[in-house]
Amino acid sequence: MTYPKIPLAQSILQIFLAKGITNIIISPGSRNAPLTIGFASNPAFQCYSIADERAAAFFALGIAQQTRKPTVLVCTSGSALLNYYPAFAEAFYSQIPLIVISADRPQSKIDIGDGQTIRQENVFANHSLYNANLLEEVSEENDLKINEAINTAISKKGPVHINAPFEEPLYETVSELSVNSLVIASANEPQTVDLEELKQYANIWNKSTRKLVLIGVNDPNSISKATIEALAQKESVAVMTENTSNVSHESFITSIDTIITPFTAEDFEAYRPGILITFGGMVVSKRIKAFLRKYQPEHHWHIDTLRAYDTFGCLTKHFEVDPNNFFKAFLPLTAKVESSYFSQLDVLRKLRKEKHDSYLSKIPFTDFKVFEKVIESLPQNSQLQISNSSAIRYAQLIPIYPSIDVFCNRGTSGIDGSTSTAIGAAIGNTKPTVFITGDIGFLYDSNALWNNYIPKDFKIILINNGGGGIFRILPGHSETPVFNTFFETFHNLTAEHLAKMYGLDYFTANDEVSLLKGLNSLYGQNDKPSILEVFTPTLDNDAILLQYFKELI
Repeated sequence: MTYPKIPLAQSILQIFLAKGITNIIISPGSRNAPLTIGFASNPAFQCYSIADERAAAFFALGIAQQTRKPTVLVCTSGSALLNYYPAFAEAFYSQIPLIVISADRPQSKIDIGDGQTIRQENVFANHSLYNANLLEEVSEENDLKINEAINTAISKKGPVHINAPFEEPLYETVSELSVNSLVIASANEPQTVDLEELKQYANIWNKSTRKLVLIGVNDPNSISKATIEALAQKESVAVMTENTSNVSHESFITSIDTIITPFTAEDFEAYRPGILITFGGMVVSKRIKAFLRKYQPEHHWHIDTLRAYDTFGCLTKHFEVDPNNFFKAFLPLTAKVESSYFSQLDVLRKLRKEKHDSYLSKIPFTDFKVFEKVIESLPQNSQLQISNSSAIRYAQLIPIYPSIDVFCNRGTSGIDGSTSTAIGAAIGNTKPTVFITGDIGFLYDSNALWNNYIPKDFKIILINNGGGGIFRILPGHSETPVFNTFFETFHNLTAEHLAKMYGLDYFTANDEVSLLKGLNSLYGQNDKPSILEVFTPTLDNDAILLQYFKELI
């Protein structure tokens, strides 16, 4: 076996191997050579080489998103490290375990004019769950810090940073290890539920005739069928989900904006919940946030083992427990409450569904029609990755088959890195992966395709409306040079030459007939990754979407 000669690099490798952290994404460089040699020379590690650090970080995020195990990023010194930050922040807010190991020059070389040096220690401090600033010399202190970083990423489900200084020579190797590093197991604290406390909250529950359960981002299959069925049987309870919730029941409200956008002030007051229960990650719908911030419930309880964001400005209780364990203990303490809350919302849900179907049947070829047809075409039991901005918002308006797992980078809701994340996710999960994206997000992350690991059955559906179409539906839109240039980012670019350069099959569509033909071609091609680029009319999309909400009344 080949090992780096530098003892500190050996310590890092030993501890990661002992803890079974084996997915390693390496950004090529020189200062990180000791780690690159060590990881790449050991077949126990699965190593990937991604040149663009920003793309590499989101690629790692995608793998960790699927495996739910820490993925490691390794980079050289200097500004390379800063390019990890967008994905690092996404990992923080989406609770995804990510470990960054940055090679550094010794502290004596920092801020003296030496090349490729910046102040790397604690560079992610605002979003890092733990920062391990190592010393050059091998020590028990170093081992403790490395262990703590790994254990924190696992237990607290988020990103950590290990900064490792290496002095030249960097490329020397040995055949045997010269250190014996300390390995500390990660402690799993058992979750407990205080039954006496739950009884107090059950008494509050039993007095309320209007309870709303709002479910944010969840991993597929993380919420048990027993929990889902129990919530669906309560006549005083309405459950609202989003496609990224990965929770399904025929009685749940799955398109929140379709329900509440046409509400009058009287409707908002009538459907104001007395109790709001939330669990899962971020919520996409801006309208539900506006509703609950203005028409606040008396009680807001959030259920999460780690965090509780006061999204609606009325949080009253954080239950630090897994949602399944909470409801298993809590619901038997509750009683039946006579209420028409669910039934009234259910009637409204069915009415909105009829109007939704009627409207979509008559609209022309625009973004909305494309999303309808694309989502209908998705293969059962596949994984759907969606980019941010318009794409995720359109997707919330169209039902998605329950067998399809849905993911989107909603931690920071940025467009940066969506393609890279989707490719990493396709590596981390054996299910066929379809990625739906808009043109701006796709072009912004085009280096994602500079990647030798894209699965042959990976599909990209690129909806090109010539710019940032979401800005056309926001207040203040007007056809001016300032708007078109600085907000919408109008362009005439396509993915054709990118597809050719990176060896992807490329199909196009510009009407409903060619869209259906293109989708058939896309799904029929599994010998190489493929892109279907769908061109929609820039100036018509916003009017069609805005009219949709008027037609729901």
